[in-house]
Amino acid sequence: MEKNSSSVDKNPLLSSERVDDVTDYPMKPSPLVSATKWTLKTLIYVIFIAWAAFIFVFPLESVSKLLGTFLNATIGSPFGITGSIFLIFSAPILIIAFLAIVHLIISGENHQLHHEKKSSRYPRFRLWTFPVLVDGPFGVISATELIGIVLFSAYVIFAFCVYTIRALGAISDHSSFKTMSLFMLDILGARLGSIGLFCMAFLFLPVSRGSVLLRYIDIPFEHATRYHVWLGHLTMVLFTLHGVFYVIAWAIEGRLIKELLGWKDIGVANLPGVISLVAGLLMWVTSLPGVRTWNFELFFYTHQLYVVFVVFLALHVGDFVFTMAAGGIFLFALDRFLRFFQSRRKVNIISSRCLPCGTVELVLSKPQNLRYNALSFVFLQIRELSWLQWHPFSVSSSPLDGKHHLAILIKVLGKWTGGLRDKITDADAQKDLSITASVEGPYGHEVPYHLMYENLVLVAGGIGLSPFLAILSDILHRVREGKPCQTRNILIVWAVKKSNELPLLSTIDMEAICPFFSDKVNIDIHIYVTRESDPPLEEGYIYKPIKSSFCPVPSDCPMSGLVGTGNNFWSGLYVISPTIGFVILLALLDIYYINPYGISKWWYKGLLFVICMVASVVIFGGLVIGLWHIWDKKSPMVEKSNHIKVDKFEQNGSVAPKDPSQDNVAKSTVIRYGSRPDFKEIFKLRSEIWGHVDVGVLVCGPPTLQSSVAQEIRSHSITRQRHDSIFHFHSHSFDL
Repeated sequence: MEKNSSSVDKNPLLSSERVDDVTDYPMKPSPLVSATKWTLKTLIYVIFIAWAAFIFVFPLESVSKLLGTFLNATIGSPFGITGSIFLIFSAPILIIAFLAIVHLIISGENHQLHHEKKSSRYPRFRLWTFPVLVDGPFGVISATELIGIVLFSAYVIFAFCVYTIRALGAISDHSSFKTMSLFMLDILGARLGSIGLFCMAFLFLPVSRGSVLLRYIDIPFEHATRYHVWLGHLTMVLFTLHGVFYVIAWAIEGRLIKELLGWKDIGVANLPGVISLVAGLLMWVTSLPGVRTWNFELFFYTHQLYVVFVVFLALHVGDFVFTMAAGGIFLFALDRFLRFFQSRRKVNIISSRCLPCGTVELVLSKPQNLRYNALSFVFLQIRELSWLQWHPFSVSSSPLDGKHHLAILIKVLGKWTGGLRDKITDADAQKDLSITASVEGPYGHEVPYHLMYENLVLVAGGIGLSPFLAILSDILHRVREGKPCQTRNILIVWAVKKSNELPLLSTIDMEAICPFFSDKVNIDIHIYVTRESDPPLEEGYIYKPIKSSFCPVPSDCPMSGLVGTGNNFWSGLYVISPTIGFVILLALLDIYYINPYGISKWWYKGLLFVICMVASVVIFGGLVIGLWHIWDKKSPMVEKSNHIKVDKFEQNGSVAPKDPSQDNVAKSTVIRYGSRPDFKEIFKLRSEIWGHVDVGVLVCGPPTLQSSVAQEIRSHSITRQRHDSIFHFHSHSFDL
């Protein structure tokens, strides 16, 4: 295929928030800005490496003594030992968050621009896009993820071995076997609990959907959830062993019930620990793949016990031990509180339609200044179906499709989605769509990385085509309007079970978005209908128009702009203000209550610590949210009108049947019946055509599809010649 080689097209630039400026190319940052960003980035790396290294070597006796010396020297300080431990173990992650906020504000929309520009010109392997393990229990694992798994495993093994050796060295030669056993159980039980606390320090970071930390390293929430799952399994194994070791020791001594029900004022309170562990075990068991697949609602509702798990953990260990994991929990609490406010707003559904394959398309009203990328997703709640259930869906529209709307495609697979389809069908018959929708998000990549590749291979299974429709729309809009975009060659490999799913392609009209797009972008579509051996009798079935239901509603109920991935200034202020407020509340508590009244109960001080965390989020975070909401309503970017033009969505709903022979899409579409994609042949052919270039391979579909693609990419990368393409694996599948 012939490649477009114009100088403008070769610039891998990013878009601006403004969707109405067709010449909005980002300017090269000044030397001062570049130096500031480099300094911030260096500080972040130094602080994180020092923090992680200290946690890693903490089990060593020399390090423990050094920490003990520091704590003894700070006993007389206003914050006491609690403040010192918080400064060492939790403050670094908060400081990193502050620096990341400043970096994001300075970078603006040009985040990682120059790094991507440099890497796109020199094809090379990248650790985070090279699949190493493809068939293991963790799914597809990149080289970077494997390094992280090895480091965490090494820490746990190293810490356990060091603590075991130290415990054995402390045993007297004249001790009886029973005494030695009880001593080892007691010591190792306590040490396993401390290792679990350090793992817990990372546990809540991946599930903070709008976390500034995830945005800074550009890991979207749908990818980060797998890290939460891995850390959750590891943490619960450690906490379970922690409890089991103590239970065995107490049973040997004949005081099991007494200890389980014990609630000490000075020292560890056992009963709160039992309650916390039981809550954790319930979350753990119901999150196992078999149980989660069998009854997702049971998993979802049981997982809300995390509140019980955290609060009673604080009561169990007291304030100063709890501070070891408080940083990540505090950032999660901030994110959860912001999501609560965003999700309270009722969102207008502009239009809806049911596709022949049982897929539903919803078009939601959004404010003009809401930021999101083509690979974003939202959480949707329909109150007529459930007040508690939230379901994630990929966005199927580009930010450039329109200023006031966002579309999602929903595959009908269960009770909830089936109820939604019935509601829309009834509304279509009665001409009245009475659905109350609430939305959290959008969330996703900070950088639209799909624009950084000149060559893309989009592999979809069934409804997995949804985010790729957004990518196609985004690229075609940019090509038509002269906006930054590097992509010039696109191959879509789409596997469906039956041909009634083919009309999904009609939800995007490529010719209407960018007339004569084939002159600038090469788009090939290969469709595999796996469970049918012959095409349907109806000719042009793929282009059959789809019936729609449009609701002429006012635009005063769009999605909320209060989202952590939105305005950098306000989202940054929302993190900084409650953190400072938390420190102030702790200082006031120590100065005017704990120290004057001699409060010494561990569990009570742990409860006060949690109350300070919650109060700082509610009071100081709530104040910022209120000001943010007022600013958002008065922002000149927000345009209100009494009527919404649905733009492409109305056009798609009433589009006339096309003659495939006259359509560029039809000419570039190949449909194969009764076969599955041969990825070895596909990648080999593309490598021969495109040559020595970087190729972004995006996969959205079931785990088996991801594994097949990742396995072939790994095989190709190992055996490739110097002139072959380098394929980079990206997964876009959401699996809680």
